[in-house]
Amino acid sequence: MEGLFSTQGQQDNRVKGVALVVLCSLIGMAWNLLPHPLLIVVAGLAPLAVVGVLTMPFLMCLGFIIFSFFRIHEAFPFLMPFKIPLLLALASLAALAWHLIITRKIQPFMTTELTWFLVFFALVTVGLMFASNRGMAIGMFTGSYSKIAIMVFAIAWMVREEKQFALLANMIVIAGIAIGLVALNNKANGIGLVEGTRVTIARDMRSVLGDPNDLALVLSFPISFAAGLALTKGRGRFSRILGVIGYFVIASAILATQSRGGLLAILAVSGVFGLYKVKSKLLLISLGGIALIALLAMAGISDRSSGGAAEDGIDESAKGRLYAWEAAFNMANTHPLTGVGLNNFTSNYFFYSPHWDGMNHAVHSTWFGVLAETGYVGLIVFITLAIKLVIGMRRLVNKLLPLYQQQQCSPVIFATAQSTLAGLAGFMVSGTFLTQGFTWPLYILLAVSVAVTQAGNRLLEQQNAVTK
Repeated sequence: MEGLFSTQGQQDNRVKGVALVVLCSLIGMAWNLLPHPLLIVVAGLAPLAVVGVLTMPFLMCLGFIIFSFFRIHEAFPFLMPFKIPLLLALASLAALAWHLIITRKIQPFMTTELTWFLVFFALVTVGLMFASNRGMAIGMFTGSYSKIAIMVFAIAWMVREEKQFALLANMIVIAGIAIGLVALNNKANGIGLVEGTRVTIARDMRSVLGDPNDLALVLSFPISFAAGLALTKGRGRFSRILGVIGYFVIASAILATQSRGGLLAILAVSGVFGLYKVKSKLLLISLGGIALIALLAMAGISDRSSGGAAEDGIDESAKGRLYAWEAAFNMANTHPLTGVGLNNFTSNYFFYSPHWDGMNHAVHSTWFGVLAETGYVGLIVFITLAIKLVIGMRRLVNKLLPLYQQQQCSPVIFATAQSTLAGLAGFMVSGTFLTQGFTWPLYILLAVSVAVTQAGNRLLEQQNAVTK
């Protein structure tokens, strides 16, 4: 046993020695290229930064996801000069590679869900070569989608401990509150409003948050975790208060976007939690109907310039979606195996829509977007992945529920599982009206669902062992 610890210690020392030599070499090359006194300060802080990055890989990945998905630096422009997303991306990749290859503290594994994701990722990758505009497809792939794919495995493999799940949920809700408060401030001050009533963020910077539907998409994601914090007993006072505040701030901000997809997401997420809280299904359906009417009234949908009460018959917004979905069908019929390529729907709209009004349109639907850009094969794989995630999380929640009620299950694990299930429901429903096929929400939920399933199964195995 003593020899074993001695060998392990020698290996750790060799790893540290190699890291020190590499660091010194890099500092020497930097001094040779730029002999400036400030380099001494940077060199002094560099070891601390390297140690921080390598010892906190989960925090690096979580920070990268928060900044990339919620666009924190665009909502708070004073952060733009610091290039935080880029720094966090480099730190995340370095930490992930270090612990996968050198220390081997991160142990890779595969599940059915991850396998289906890999199949879909492979289809998207192959589709790049057949895209009608390869430049746009490859740009989207290298700039965003490939990073999303890496983070799926990073979070799935890395999140194991209860405190990590707790931090993940808290940070997602805090980020949602931050974006929600900016949105509500913009609404109150009339900043960046679309059609005079629909709130946006950083529209002048051409941010993703500058479209009310995309802003609703971003805000729809954290609301399930906020509800999980608020409704799960045993999470602690801070988490429950955070959840209550988060739910109402985020829901209010979604209402300010006047996005029908966002409203459906609120209803779907709340409905999942209602299934486990309200025994009468008839009562739950009745409450859902009343809630939908109330949400439509509070959001002021009838006041919208497009899709409001002033338009007769099928409103302009609905017509635009129907035309876009028709174009998506035409794209898939022409390219059934590969679609038109990643991020190529808008640029192909003119060629495949019989209703040209002088401008290209977005698809405004996850399902039709995937159909158009990856073909029928891609859509089948994508839907299969989504259904497997929902079935797997529902099975896990149902297994953990009796233990949670008997206070024999970690409230953090149970809350994460239930929040992920609610988030998936919100995604499935709102995905009909919001384009989420190649953005963060589903893939974060995929990673968290894999991680929490592993944690939940370990807990169930321990409980079975105690029972026996």
